[in-house]
Amino acid sequence: MVDFPLQAPRIEAAAEDVRTHTDRRPDVALVLGSGLGGYADTLEDRVVVPYGEIRHMPVSQIVGHAGNLVFGRVGEAQVVAMQGRVHLYEGHPASDVVFGVRLMHQLGAKTLLITNAAGGCGDGMVAGDLMRITDHLNLTGRSCLEGPNEDALGVRFPDMSAAYDPGLGELADAVARDQGFELRAGVYAGLLGPSYETPAEIRMLKTMGAHAVGMSTVLEVIAARHVGMRVLGVSCITNLAAGISPHALSHDEVTETATRVRERFVGLLTGVLERQESP
Repeated sequence: MVDFPLQAPRIEAAAEDVRTHTDRRPDVALVLGSGLGGYADTLEDRVVVPYGEIRHMPVSQIVGHAGNLVFGRVGEAQVVAMQGRVHLYEGHPASDVVFGVRLMHQLGAKTLLITNAAGGCGDGMVAGDLMRITDHLNLTGRSCLEGPNEDALGVRFPDMSAAYDPGLGELADAVARDQGFELRAGVYAGLLGPSYETPAEIRMLKTMGAHAVGMSTVLEVIAARHVGMRVLGVSCITNLAAGISPHALSHDEVTETATRVRERFVGLLTGVLERQESP
C-alpha cells in the first residue's frame, strides 16, 4: 500500500514560512518554465523568497529554474510567481510537482497563469511561436490526486471539461492581437520524460490531437482545478518535435529560443495581467 502523506498541513506550514517574509496576498499565481523565469524580475515592488527557506517546498536541479517564489505587482494585480518548477522525471512524487501551485492558492491566488517550453508538432508551427493551451492530454501515467481525497483541497472527482478558462483564453487572444502577433491555440500533451520523444511517438501524439508536447503543466493544472483556480496556459514553442525538426533536439535550443522570444512573452503576460478582472 502506497503511503500518501496529508498535503494540507504541509501546505499550511509552507505558507507560515512565506508569511515570515511578506504579508502580501496575491490575486494571480504564475508558474514560469524553462528559460522564462526572468519575467519575475520585471515585477514591481518585488519580494523574493528562496524555495530553500520554505518548508516542504521541492527544489529543481534543472538549468534555467532559479528556485524562488517572487511576489510583486503588475499594474493593479498582485502577483506571486514561481521561478522554476520540479518535474516527475527528477524523481519527485506527483504531490511535490504540484506543491507550489497549492501553496500559491493557499496564499490567496485564485487565478493561475502557467507557462512551459514545449516542442511543436502542430501543422505550421515554428520555433518561437506562443501557443495558448486549449486542453491537455495527461500521458504521464500519474495524477496528483492519487490516494485519499483531502476535502480541504477539493472534491474527489474535479470536473476537467473546461480546465483552461475560456474567458482568460479570449483575453489572451485579444492581448496578442493588440500587440500585433498571432497567439496559436492547441492541445498540450504532457509526458513523463526525461527523453525527448521519438518520431513515431510524435506521429502518435498528432493522431491523438496534440499540437505541442512537454514534460510539465498537466499535473499542476489538475491541482489548480481541484482547488477551484481559473487557469490560463501558454506554451513557448522552443523547437519542432522529433521527426519534424531538421536537427537533433537539445535543452540548449529550448533555452535559446525562450530567450529570443522573451520580449513577446513578457508583453503577453503583462497585457493579460493588466487587463484581467479579479476573481
